[in-house]
Amino acid sequence: MSAAWSGGDVERPRAMLGALEAVGADGEVPGKRVDVVTGVRTKFVPEATPETQPFWDGCREGVLMLQHCGACAKAYFPPSPYCPRCLSDDVEWKAASGRGRLHTYLISHRPAPGFEADVPYAIAIVELDEGPRMMSNIVGVPNTPEHLVLDMELRVTFEPRGDDMQVPVFRPAGT
Repeated sequence: MSAAWSGGDVERPRAMLGALEAVGADGEVPGKRVDVVTGVRTKFVPEATPETQPFWDGCREGVLMLQHCGACAKAYFPPSPYCPRCLSDDVEWKAASGRGRLHTYLISHRPAPGFEADVPYAIAIVELDEGPRMMSNIVGVPNTPEHLVLDMELRVTFEPRGDDMQVPVFRPAGT
């Protein structure tokens, strides 16, 4: 099968929708949870893969980890066994500074499952001091355009999810 889909092969669109096939018979998506005490849906809990395990292990310890390429000396995100710039496999994990700047954002008034109590909330692209950009949430400040100033300095903090997972979120550096 060719890499480009010409419209004649129905297997390609099915492969592209592979995530939808992961929905269980009960209609639930893996990783979504319901609190057994309150019955309220909780936020999505990421599942580590072999490629992302060091990232999530770092998050669990309160350290933002990035991969660095030994060939071109650049940090990158998301995790990959190959550098996206030069395709080298000479990569290693290093602790990031946890600092960055607000590159852009969207204020969501329609909550994703588990985010009902957070509306409105900011979905942001943070440009890390090391160079890579990552999508995250902004916390610790009202999620209004007056408080979400582009290029504002941010620092990472971690939000607990599930039993033993933490996800990186960002707050203004001065808070």
